[in-house]
This record gives sequence, structure tokens and C-alpha cells, in this order.
Amino acid sequence: MDALEALRTRRTLRAYDDRPVPKDLLETVIDCGRLAASARNEQPWEFVVVTDAGMRARIADATEFGKHVALAGACILVLCKHSRYYLEDGCAATQNILVAARAVGLGTGWIAGDKKPYGDAIRAMVGAPEGYVLVSIIAVGFGADVPSPAKRPLNEVLHWERF
Repeated sequence: MDALEALRTRRTLRAYDDRPVPKDLLETVIDCGRLAASARNEQPWEFVVVTDAGMRARIADATEFGKHVALAGACILVLCKHSRYYLEDGCAATQNILVAARAVGLGTGWIAGDKKPYGDAIRAMVGAPEGYVLVSIIAVGFGADVPSPAKRPLNEVLHWERF
């Protein structure tokens, strides 16, 4: 699938089938995450892949809106070394992962991590050191259902020269 098609058809999934996610696909999407734009080229990110069902359930239980992490075949934690632009950099990496996952036939669901009360607990669960911030949790798997929510049309959001 080309990049434009992946961008146009990516949707958040909360239902997954029980197939495991192949390691090579996880490595491919994380490789795309590490290639994201980064302020001052700091590349503050680290990625933790969790495939263990018990650990995914613990992560899901810790979140407010991430219960579907337990249903996915894997989850990817995007952690960034605390720096001036860690959030922007981590979100750029997250978006690259979401689009790359779609391009290789996987579904994803992005769960916020930054400034959430569970961020430090999940960081500690996976052994990430102090000084790193959980930016996002990404449920990854093969979708059992692909939603198709309406998106605002371009002519409603595009402004030329002035708002």
C-alpha cells in the first residue's frame, strides 16, 4: 500500500482478532517510527514492544481508555527522554508507526501516555529508567472490525491566506 492510501485509510481500532503479530512487521513499523522528524535531531525515543498477554492486560488495566490493549496481539510503548521537544518528537514517531502499521496490514489504537496518572507506573512496569516519559501506548494487531467514522471534508478545514 502506498503512503497516501495508508494515510487516507488509517483508523483507530479497538477490536482485534487473536492472531499474533509477526516480529518482522513490528520491527518494520518501529523502524518507521525511529525515522520520524525530530527537533534538533535529538531522537529522544525508545520503543518497547509488549507481546506477553499478561503484561498487556496489566498495561490495559492501568489505563483509562486503553482496555483494547489487552485484546491486541502486541502493544508498542513510545517513551522519550525528557527534553524540550519530547512530546512533539514522540508524537511524530507515534504517527509514523500508525501509518506504517496500516501500510503493512495491521490495525492500531493510540492511547495517550504523556501527563496521564498511569504514565510512571507503566514506565516502571517495563523497566524504563527515570528521565523517560511515556508518550503513547499503541495497540497493534489484526483488526476484527475496521470502523469508518466520518471525516470532515477538506473544504471545511482548508483556509487559503487567512482563517
